[in-house]
Amino acid sequence: MSALQAYVRATAPIGRDTERIGPFLATFARDSSHPMENYAIPDDGAKPSSAEIALLISAYQQRNLLPRLEFFTDAAPDVEAPLVASGFTLERRVPVMICTAKDRVDCASPDHIQLREPLTDNDFRRLRSVQNVAFGESPEVSDADVERNRNYLTVLAEHGETIVGGGIALDIVSGATEIVGIAVAAEYRKQGIAAAITARLTRLAHERGARTAFLTPGDIGIGTVYQRAGYQVAGECVHLSLS
Repeated sequence: MSALQAYVRATAPIGRDTERIGPFLATFARDSSHPMENYAIPDDGAKPSSAEIALLISAYQQRNLLPRLEFFTDAAPDVEAPLVASGFTLERRVPVMICTAKDRVDCASPDHIQLREPLTDNDFRRLRSVQNVAFGESPEVSDADVERNRNYLTVLAEHGETIVGGGIALDIVSGATEIVGIAVAAEYRKQGIAAAITARLTRLAHERGARTAFLTPGDIGIGTVYQRAGYQVAGECVHLSLS
């Protein structure tokens, strides 16, 4: 887990402002106040004091942001308890799943679905809109979102000329990449499309130099989808925010 936590610590600051606060790396999105884009990551083995936690809280509150952390518990097992003692509550506890090239399983998409990489900004915009709606957010997509996604390995699923889902593999760093944003429009779910997208993304990531791909499913149920593509649980990630 330490290697994967190092990956997140290296990639989370991309496109964000950062501040080192005691044993925490605090990240702040430049164009969004969304909690999922503004969070801190503890150092491996961190044992934060109440004073350091208070400084972390202040850094987010001064920016009118929710104080929030995401981290792998195996890498920082002594962080959750003092955070809870300082008023943080657990948002969710989710598995960390990994897949190496030897474990990867190819999953075919349904006959009526085609998988491909986006070719135009309109492709990226339409895919991001589908992802937003799937995650309960606004379908509106900014130019900044399009620009950001253009830099990543992306696979979309199409039914005719309609984009119905997709996903993203983030930067490859030290042989690792994170798979994020796997989403399928509601009316196309339970057809094996999510597993096919995950498998295609993972294969492409491995072919482009990643040794390990990892992801954190939103819930245990969806984890079975990723197991079809060869992913196995290797640890746990916690999300905590100030109550």
